[in-house]
Amino acid sequence: MRLGVHLPHIGQKASADAIRRAAIQAEELGFADVWVSEHIIVPKDRLYPPSAIFWDPVLTLTWAAACTERVGLGTSVLVLPMRHPLPLAKELATLQNLSGGRLILGAGVGWLESEFAALGVPFRERGRRMDEGIALMRAVWSDDPISYDTKYIPAIIEDMRMLPRPERPIPIWIGGTSEPALQRALRLDGWHGSRSTPEQAAPFVTRLRAARPEAEFAISLRTGWNGRDAGELKTRLAGYASVGIGHVLIEPADRELSDWLATVERVARAAEGSLSP
Repeated sequence: MRLGVHLPHIGQKASADAIRRAAIQAEELGFADVWVSEHIIVPKDRLYPPSAIFWDPVLTLTWAAACTERVGLGTSVLVLPMRHPLPLAKELATLQNLSGGRLILGAGVGWLESEFAALGVPFRERGRRMDEGIALMRAVWSDDPISYDTKYIPAIIEDMRMLPRPERPIPIWIGGTSEPALQRALRLDGWHGSRSTPEQAAPFVTRLRAARPEAEFAISLRTGWNGRDAGELKTRLAGYASVGIGHVLIEPADRELSDWLATVERVARAAEGSLSP
């Protein structure tokens, strides 16, 4: 099983030094990859997300890439319908090339309607914008020049160019358990579930693996850990492996950086022998 760890780019603990230290630590401990999440703007009085402090995910990964040499870089997840796909495609291609091909694009449709409203994006069209945006990004990453007709995303693209292209393909893992999300994942490179027990995840894994048995199709799950019971974490990781999950992203629950880094060390010890970069 491959294990990843979330970076401390959310809340009061977030800082350039915190991200640098955590990325270097993850690489030294043998984790496969480091991950970030996304909210651009949030309502003042919502209980979740618990903090309005969200460092930009793409820039955070760019900083992490500059501090490391081998560890992978992932998004859990970018809310693609909130963003125009052309500048995002440029940013991701640049990050892929700057990092030597280490990027995994975890993507989702989002859920916070007021965030879409603040950004002027139709919430009810987010699934259709997601599909069109992914198709458009993959087109500009592969075609030169490009002409592309869009229906939901405002763009006029006729015989145009966007370079450089990614030096390596950027794998796209889709988050979510809805029927459209699962179908989207099956059309792309992997599934990135969230906060499920092994028993809850098993039916999704079985369905996905039946349709996409090849090893290149990733089945990943994000889970949190409070840092208290290493035995419970070890059992949970074994459970994920037993139902066919090949990658797990662990997000510590700690609010202070020193506690966060200590929890990551405990994760590495609990997973000793199973970390495979």
